[in-house]
Amino acid sequence: MANAPSESRQSGATPDANSNPALVAARAEIRDMQRTVAALRDGLEAAHADAQAEVARVNAANANEIVQLKATAAALRDTLERARVERETSVQQAHAASAQEIAQLKATATALREELERARIDRETAVQAATSSGHHEIEMLKSTATRIRDELEQSVANTRQQVSQAQAALAGEISQLKATVTTLRQELEIANANREAAVQRAIREQAEENTQLRETVQALRSQVDQQADSAAEKGKNAARRKA
Repeated sequence: MANAPSESRQSGATPDANSNPALVAARAEIRDMQRTVAALRDGLEAAHADAQAEVARVNAANANEIVQLKATAAALRDTLERARVERETSVQQAHAASAQEIAQLKATATALREELERARIDRETAVQAATSSGHHEIEMLKSTATRIRDELEQSVANTRQQVSQAQAALAGEISQLKATVTTLRQELEIANANREAAVQRAIREQAEENTQLRETVQALRSQVDQQADSAAEKGKNAARRKA
């Protein structure tokens, strides 16, 4: 449009300008070039708009995928926290059960000790009663000592034998009680070892599960980084096309 007045002025200044073939061809070529430039400009603007739309679509897709990955990581974190709480609860329950079992064993040992003490008191009472009975009989039979000496000696011997038998029986009972306490202690140690092994196994399994979860999160993070790099590369390519 800016060339139209100029062409008019030139045609007015030189009446024979339109009759110059070279000038006419040059003007036609200029008009063709102007139309070509306008078409190229329109094409470039359309390509730029398409590139921006593609970049926006890719960014939206990446943002959606990032949100999903964050949600997945949060879910994994919640699962890990629940597993940790369950593991701590199991360990606490194991400790509580162990403490209860120890308390029961202590109560059993105390009951056995009290029973042993009662048996000792009963034995001493029986011995004292037997001795008292023997002395009383001796006092009553002093006047007839010669006649009943043999009977008295036999009674003392029988009493001593009963005491020895009672002591032997008590020693056997004490040995049995000691063996029972030893057996209970061994069973307690085995139970503690089994419980500790179970707790350690649970801790080891939880550690392995934590490792797998960390590897999964790391893999997801790597995928996110790769997709982010891909999106950045697409953005750079779009910028290059725009340039």
